[in-house]
Amino acid sequence: MRILGIDPGTARMGYGIVEDAGSGRERAVAYGCLETPPDMLPERRLQSLYRGIVDLLLEYKPDCVAVEELFFGRNVTTAIHVGQARGIVLLAAADNGVPVREFTPMQVKMAVAGYGRADKAQVQRMVRALLALPEIPKPDDVADALAVAIAALHAASLTSRLGGLS
Repeated sequence: MRILGIDPGTARMGYGIVEDAGSGRERAVAYGCLETPPDMLPERRLQSLYRGIVDLLLEYKPDCVAVEELFFGRNVTTAIHVGQARGIVLLAAADNGVPVREFTPMQVKMAVAGYGRADKAQVQRMVRALLALPEIPKPDDVADALAVAIAALHAASLTSRLGGLS
């Protein structure tokens, strides 16, 4: 199974493609960041990000897109921008017939670090360790996207195992 994990944002959208490498191991296929310049019109930023996601879907052909559920904090403006970015990810997946799985930040932390209240540094170190990467992926958006993909891969594996039990 191959998962495209997304950390949505309009300035930087982290992505990470992770697949099952067998024997309970995960493998990073590709990861990086789609970026848009700050002086770009908002609608053009979303268009650029949409096209970038579609390109990733066409190139890597994931079985699923995984995205973190929107966490509404104190900054309403940031939440709106993240919501717009999430929307184009959901649209790109739907347009290309790829199912979407959503995870709360706590679910992602639990899947990656084994503790739902793990801090960012713990999650980043575990992403590096689980994927046997030479260093922690930068910027943070990339490590976060890989963490979401790992959470989705773990969930799919568990669902598959449970489906085999009657």
